[in-house]
Amino acid sequence: MEEKILMTEEEIDRALTRIAHQILERNRGSTDLALVGIRTGGVPLAERLKRKIAAIEGVDLPVGILDISLYRDDWSLASPQPQVRSTDIPFPVDNKVIILVDDVIFTGRTVRAALDALMDFGRPKKVELAVLVDRGHRELPIEPTYCGLTVTTLPDEHVTVRLKEISGEDKVVLERG
Repeated sequence: MEEKILMTEEEIDRALTRIAHQILERNRGSTDLALVGIRTGGVPLAERLKRKIAAIEGVDLPVGILDISLYRDDWSLASPQPQVRSTDIPFPVDNKVIILVDDVIFTGRTVRAALDALMDFGRPKKVELAVLVDRGHRELPIEPTYCGLTVTTLPDEHVTVRLKEISGEDKVVLERG
């Protein structure tokens, strides 16, 4: 399989720093903000954004973890027994600005499922979406509010985000074949 590096460790870090600043600018600070990472890749990215915002603003934003396995509209196609992992949102979402965090946006179906799952926890004031990579090919009218990299891909190509917390390295690659 052929790989092309789209983002290095330094580029990932720079993109997350920019996204952290954009979140604070757009929301005029950190009041009522909370981060929710979508399992799996969104969770370490949400934690990194939390640390960057803490360094900028001096605040410790709450972070939640959202598993969307049972909310996907394609779970029965992927596996007759989806692997369900824990969701942990240890704060009330009512009247908060929730920043949903994921590694890659493709069709928009993961984000749709995440919105459905999130609404089971309450009614946020607003939900914004932060992704590291937008690879296009949307099937639903969902767009990220914050994006580290937009890349044009072919439908048969795959964008893989490798994060130290999961795979031991930080790199975004485009895989062909």
